Amino acid sequence: MRGGAPGLVLRVRDAAEVAEALAFARKQPGVPLGVRSGGHGISGRSTNDGGIVIDLSALNTIEVLDEETRRVRIGPGARWMDVATALAPHGWALSSGDYGGVGVGGLATTGGIGWLVREHGLTIDHLRAVDIVLADGTAARASAEENPDLFWAVRGAGANFGIVVAFEFEVDVVGDVAWAQLVFDASDTAQFLESWGAAVEAAPRDLTSSVILGGRRPGQPAYAQVLTVVDSDDPDTVLDRLKPLAAVAPLLDQSIQIVPYATVMAHNVQGGDHQGQGEPHAHSGLIDHITPEFAARAADLIATGATYFFQIRSVGGAVSDVPAGATAYPNRSANFSVASFGTNASGLDEQWERLRHHFDGMYLSFETGRAPELVQQAFPGEALVRLRALKEKYDPDNVFRDNFNILTGDDVTPSP
Repeated sequence: MRGGAPGLVLRVRDAAEVAEALAFARKQPGVPLGVRSGGHGISGRSTNDGGIVIDLSALNTIEVLDEETRRVRIGPGARWMDVATALAPHGWALSSGDYGGVGVGGLATTGGIGWLVREHGLTIDHLRAVDIVLADGTAARASAEENPDLFWAVRGAGANFGIVVAFEFEVDVVGDVAWAQLVFDASDTAQFLESWGAAVEAAPRDLTSSVILGGRRPGQPAYAQVLTVVDSDDPDTVLDRLKPLAAVAPLLDQSIQIVPYATVMAHNVQGGDHQGQGEPHAHSGLIDHITPEFAARAADLIATGATYFFQIRSVGGAVSDVPAGATAYPNRSANFSVASFGTNASGLDEQWERLRHHFDGMYLSFETGRAPELVQQAFPGEALVRLRALKEKYDPDNVFRDNFNILTGDDVTPSP
């Protein structure tokens, strides 16, 4: 999704080569350092111009460790559609974003808001252990029993603390699911967003939904695409879950299929190499409810044409069952994650500022801004205090500085 011209790409094949690559990078502290897993990166942190990129795409194994406990080991370079395909014969799945072309590493160290999130939680909520190479090249294991402070940090802020070379997850039992693609007339955009949000919050947890809107074409109404997964293969249950959504506005088109979860993850995935074009400019925010005030302001933003892709994903449900301090993903109360992509950076920035006061936190994977205060928004309050202390412990030389850098000591920017 984003171009880059790194001076050197180190295609590592195991933990020892990751350590060797980091040793080389430490000798050039002024050179940009990107870490790339196996998929795309909206924020652009996984590439650079003239710097070093450590490419983990060869670390892409997917292994079942224990059938009885559904424990699997996955390399950071695997893509989520391949993970879904590998788990399907066992009747298992792992909620892992909404696009199967995403690499495991970046998502599994940030959060993971996927198609089963309201029922099964974030991807990081299923993480049981990681093997990680620290900034000084030391290989470590982190879990609830081993290096628990590091394990806490990796689940939400992992890019600042090391390079994970293997993830161990406890996956869920998931059979076929309903995959619904609905198109609405969203001419009254504010009312549509408010009604959709209320319907999602009222729905049972086995329903997870997202809505996408873009710029209005001349002579046509505003369209909204609602993509929804219902974790059930029973047609009556599926219809019962979808009817409230279908009633939020005039329904113009629909497609509802009962398919394997792996089919959903492979939907619309680009094959082959990514072309590295587009240079998206994006902002992100987490919000508890789609209030009338927020819906009206979002409708105004969309009407300006400053965004060509405006998405709201449902979160909530099982995510909020986990205590806020249990992981370095602090905003567990949010029911929705909002992202906006713009073709004109200054236009989107101005419009987004008018929305910002509605948000409580943000999701890093959909943010392209570089301002230091964004880290404070992602990790507010005590979470950032704790992360700074751990950064000083595990990466005192700030080797991992190019991915929403958590600063310590004199480098800390005062809160606005």
